[in-house]
Amino acid sequence: MSIEKVRAYLKQYGRDGEIREFSVSSATVELAARALQVAPARIAKTLSFAVTGSGEESCILIVAAGDARIDNAAFKAHFGGKAKMLSPDDALRLTGHAIGGVCPFATPPAVRICLDCSLRRFDTVFPACGSSNSAIELTCDELFKYSGASEWVDVCRNWRPEES
Repeated sequence: MSIEKVRAYLKQYGRDGEIREFSVSSATVELAARALQVAPARIAKTLSFAVTGSGEESCILIVAAGDARIDNAAFKAHFGGKAKMLSPDDALRLTGHAIGGVCPFATPPAVRICLDCSLRRFDTVFPACGSSNSAIELTCDELFKYSGASEWVDVCRNWRPEES
């Protein structure tokens, strides 16, 4: 079970006991916000994209604020290819987590993890923990460290006040 892998992974940071499990689904931004009773923007959604042209099958996970949307032009400019979301089967196979519980923890070493700057406006955010009914509250610095993120990126739109 993916949540158990994440629990074991977060144990190294002493945070395994802080995973929240809900009796209701938290598989979407809206459902997670409702379960946590927070603004949807504070949900740290993990989006999974195929890496094309590398010769081997791999993926990139972008962790972004719940109200942010991928900006295809910015994604292409930064990563050198089109943003192509993984199918549910490929997400499970490549990340180890099913859609609704995809998170940046306990992933295979080949998975590249990036955090979008849309998260930085919050003191804490709530990423999933490997199941469709779990989350943990982390600061952005903790999320960067615990996820093993490689970098902060700016590949999302619709979250800045001037864009609304």
